[in-house]
Amino acid sequence: MSKLLIVDDEEILLKGLKFNLMQQDYEVDTAIDGAEAYEKIINNKYDLVLLDIMLPKMNGLEVCKKVRKTTMVPIIMLTAKGDDSSKILGLEYGADDYITKPFNMLELKARIKAILRRTTFNISSEPNNSGEMTIDDFKINMLGRKILLKETKIILTAKEFDLLLLLLTNKGTVFSREELLEKIWGYEYFGDVRTVDVHVRRLREKIEENSSQPKYILTKWGVGYYFAN
Repeated sequence: MSKLLIVDDEEILLKGLKFNLMQQDYEVDTAIDGAEAYEKIINNKYDLVLLDIMLPKMNGLEVCKKVRKTTMVPIIMLTAKGDDSSKILGLEYGADDYITKPFNMLELKARIKAILRRTTFNISSEPNNSGEMTIDDFKINMLGRKILLKETKIILTAKEFDLLLLLLTNKGTVFSREELLEKIWGYEYFGDVRTVDVHVRRLREKIEENSSQPKYILTKWGVGYYFAN
């Protein structure tokens, strides 16, 4: 059973989300402010966190930024309609996804399911029993969802791992932003391709010697992104 943490200071919304998600057989914990959320995240093991941006004591962006220093737990930010700057900041600070209030419950459940599906899968058809494979400078452990670059561990969020893995295992194939949204996020994303751009930029900062002159993840202008041959 997957364990979720929902963080929101609107008590009615919090209770409604908890009820609905428990009906989907999730174990659900809650927090009503950023300080409580941070303490719970670092002291418990959650499979996913729903994190509102507008919180007392510590806002969701601050929580996300602090949490990312210690854990890569998947985070979906809950944002206000039209608050584009906070959406992008949330992704920059390490959030895997965001959804705008007011949201459709079915859409939220689909996003949660998509992230959990991709962060809990096991690979049974890899080159060896440990689920490891090596591609150029990268050593990938599929079971542990870890990546080494020239023997140095690269700390990645769930979506960063999935994105890098897709590009790595399809070297030379150019994926449009829309294709990456569908393949990595696993649902119709209503055309907000900035999510892909932010994740690519974060990946480049982690794996490239010079992120402004990348040698691994390249851009095909007007088309999309690809991993260099």
